Amino acid sequence: MRIKKALTSALVAALVLVGGITATTPSQAASTLTSPSWMSNATVYEVNVRQYTQEGTFNAFATHLPRLKKLGVKVLWLMPIQPISKEKRKGTLGSYYSIADYKATNPEFGTAADFKNLVDSAHAQGFKIVLDWVPNHTGWDNPWITQHPDWYTKNSAGQIIHPPGTDWTDVADLNYNNQAMRAEMIASMKYWVDTYDIDGFRCDVAGAVPNDFWNTATATLTAIKPLWMLAESNPSEVTIGQNFTSAYNWTLKDVFNGMSRGTTDNFNISGEISRIASDYPKGTYPMNFITNHDENSWSGTEYTRLGGVAAAKAGAVISFTLPGAPLLYTGQEVGMNKMLKFFEKDQVDYPATTSPMTPFYTKLIELKTKNAALAVGATAGSITEVVSSKFEVTSYVRVAGKAKVLVAVNLSGKATSVKLTWGKNAGSYYDYATNKTVKIASSQTVTLPAYGYKIYTTNKLVNK
Repeated sequence: MRIKKALTSALVAALVLVGGITATTPSQAASTLTSPSWMSNATVYEVNVRQYTQEGTFNAFATHLPRLKKLGVKVLWLMPIQPISKEKRKGTLGSYYSIADYKATNPEFGTAADFKNLVDSAHAQGFKIVLDWVPNHTGWDNPWITQHPDWYTKNSAGQIIHPPGTDWTDVADLNYNNQAMRAEMIASMKYWVDTYDIDGFRCDVAGAVPNDFWNTATATLTAIKPLWMLAESNPSEVTIGQNFTSAYNWTLKDVFNGMSRGTTDNFNISGEISRIASDYPKGTYPMNFITNHDENSWSGTEYTRLGGVAAAKAGAVISFTLPGAPLLYTGQEVGMNKMLKFFEKDQVDYPATTSPMTPFYTKLIELKTKNAALAVGATAGSITEVVSSKFEVTSYVRVAGKAKVLVAVNLSGKATSVKLTWGKNAGSYYDYATNKTVKIASSQTVTLPAYGYKIYTTNKLVNK
């Protein structure tokens, strides 16, 4: 959704530095929800259909599938594709998240047949399709409003209200005390799996919906086929491992945003490493990101928020190498540096020639895809923090069997020389920057430019 609720913001945890070397693996708590095997090495790509092309249609977006396949992304998360309500609409075109009909496609984007063709074409090219789902509220001209007014939250005067504590006046709050509404919501989600063979759901403001609803919904849906269930929430607001595989890594995003402020509290992610391990049962994981539709439209581009191209790259490196599934947003792969309007047409300008950000992300995706140490789910590798002589340099090692990835990132805007204690991970690796073989000593001193990074890997990469 376009703004996080106040409750969600209040739950963002403070980051704490952990001293020494800490070997960290996901929590050993049992996870009853299985992550689909195809997520193990996947990069997620968020699709803003309205802004993606001049036409803003399913068919026009489909022409970009070969380009995205070459980029290496595997999971396409489509922002809501249902019709948008006209009553109390914000702006000219309204919000994707004001749903007029849960079982129809937005005619601005194309027909139901067009969407089915897009899904089939994406599947044929090796992609998975995740649909954005809006369970907390509907638009004001959704037929549920007149047919089932008891399905909505009402004030003391008996009037349907918008979600409390928000400025979302273009949507009506659903009443989860009503069991008939719950059943129809699940049936509507099931419709998209049965009819279009989609592969998962990104669930909007999932923490505002009761957990017992998600328990039933997820059990019903995953009985049909393995699905990726992503909650737009903090992990504490849902039951990770029971009703969702993944949740938003908002706290990591906040660390990245803090880099541009240059405060020492934002120079290290040791607290993040520990938090991920404690919050996510074995087999589950966060979704890591430096931007998405909310951040881009309401808070600024990754370049303005993080402090420039180098800082954005540093954040991306961490997003791809920490435990979790990395996300790219529409236009991120071509260095888009503008805030897309949320309620109006505002097309992404794809460059005629390749942006320097395209090979940067293509190579990161290849690393994520091909090195087993960066896998998520049942085969996730461990993460071990590495002693760094400089607080502003964060360093860690990912390991799965013989596969390893060594990472050091300078999270400050100043160049620094730093001593890194790799210990037992010393050995022969490929330098990520050059693809050349290098010898890494148990103790190594390197110079990192502002927001610079070093990556050493056990596998040689094709992309340069």
